[in-house]
Amino acid sequence: MAHDGPAMEQIKEKNIGGVVQRDFRIEVEGEQVPVVLWTRRDGPPAPVLICMGHGGSQHKKTEGIRARGVEYARDLGWATLAIDAPGHGDRISREDAAQLAREVGARVQGQQSPGAMDGARLRSMFAGAGKATREWKASLDAVLALDEVASDAAIGYWGVSMGTALGVPFVAAEPRIRCAIFGLAGLRPGATEFAEAAKRIEIPVQFVFQWEDAVAPREAGIELFNAFGAKEKTMHINPGGHLAIPRFERDAWRAFFERHLTAR
Repeated sequence: MAHDGPAMEQIKEKNIGGVVQRDFRIEVEGEQVPVVLWTRRDGPPAPVLICMGHGGSQHKKTEGIRARGVEYARDLGWATLAIDAPGHGDRISREDAAQLAREVGARVQGQQSPGAMDGARLRSMFAGAGKATREWKASLDAVLALDEVASDAAIGYWGVSMGTALGVPFVAAEPRIRCAIFGLAGLRPGATEFAEAAKRIEIPVQFVFQWEDAVAPREAGIELFNAFGAKEKTMHINPGGHLAIPRFERDAWRAFFERHLTAR
């Protein structure tokens, strides 16, 4: 039996080699927010919960998130939570999703200068951060009320690119999160509220960055890393563009979460 918490409606369930992938909907401020949760099919309630925020033009079941959700459940008995950000995934039409993918792809491939992310586009992205934070909080409350997840689970956050743009304000406003992984983003001129949110984050932070990233200029990435208020923070810099994060960084992410979320 579930504990008290915001109501979630389960839509479907899928078994992936002993891991349960469940799709839910939760209403937040009158809007239906799509949610997905990965947990081990058998065993005690998950002692660790990882919140994963997807990138721009992606969705809650983007391959990297899905693969790690399954891995963490199967290997470690953890739970992983992901939601579709405003204007993404199941919250928009296929046509709009395709157009969004083309726009983001152009920036990632360097067909638009980094300056194209300034001004109206930058303000638009950060304007949705408050809404995304409220949706994350409601989803987190609802998942912690399920029997499959321990009510006192140790919670971490992972999100790069847009997952950082929306994740930094969320993590800054959510005291239950014990550590966070960000990356592929920077601190832009005029983003005062974002900078203040970064300064409020004092939990351990790991930051992954690509040195030839056409989306996040080097100086902006270093500025954001410096802005975090955490005493324990590490920046992993790799050569290559926005989509070229080395696969071995996934091992570093898992080790980071194990170090900070698993009782010694």
